[in-house]
Formats: sequence, structure tokens, C-alpha cells
Amino acid sequence: MWARRGSRPRVQRDHRFNWVYLFGAICPARGTGGALAMPIVNIDAMNKHLTEISSCVTLGAIALLVLDGAGWHRSPGLRVPDNIVLLPLPPYAPELNPVENIWAYLRANKFAHQVWDTYDAILDAVCKAWNDLIHTPEVITSIGTRNWAEVRI
Repeated sequence: MWARRGSRPRVQRDHRFNWVYLFGAICPARGTGGALAMPIVNIDAMNKHLTEISSCVTLGAIALLVLDGAGWHRSPGLRVPDNIVLLPLPPYAPELNPVENIWAYLRANKFAHQVWDTYDAILDAVCKAWNDLIHTPEVITSIGTRNWAEVRI
């Protein structure tokens, strides 16, 4: 959006509070991912997300899931499938989590300066944004790859 230097452009604002939470995980090596759009964030939602990730993991492989310090990421109530290993990050280090760049990409390219009229419209936009991302594996690989995370044999 263009604006005069020193000014702030006018954009739509919405003061309502309807939320859709996108629980998502990516595999930069394969250029794919899995996600669930949920109305709430809690341990039950995280367990459903872990089940979804588990179903996306290649047979015989182990997924390393990088997590920040959210309460639902470190609860003793989590049911972690056998093909997932959790890697908690140190506090205040979101730059180490590749999926944080995915969220920034989606906010900038799919959600910026938009207002939706209903919860269902928000849900549709979130699902469409994730599905569009999944259909562009080169974007997932480009945004999500970290040199420090590469396997070296």
C-alpha cells in the first residue's frame, strides 16, 4: 500500500473478537505439512494436532516437532504419538522455529488488510490460505529450511 512518507495509510479495522486458531506443522525437506483449524487453543486441540501430524509422517520416519513455550505444548496431558519427538525451544527464541516464518508469510500474503463478516468466512480464509501453501512446496521449503537443522551423515 502506498502512502505519503510520515503518514499512516488507512486500512480496515475490525473490533469484533472471533478467532480461528491454525495448528500447523511443516516438513521443509518434503515441502509439505499438516494443519487443523480450531475454534479454541487447549491441550485437547494440541492432541488432535499431534494426531494429524502423525498421520502425515512418512511410514517408518520420525517427525521432530519444534515447539515454543506455550502451555499446551508442554502439558503432561499431551499424548505424543510414537512417530513424533518434541523439541522445546528456549524461552524468547521464536526465530529458531521454522513454522514462525510460515505464520509471518501467511499474515503478510493471505490475511493482511482484510476483514471477514462471519466466523465461517474466517475459517474458510484460513483453510484456503493453508491449502494454497500446501500446494506450493517450494515456498514451504524456502521459508522453512534451516541450515542448523539439516541432517549430516
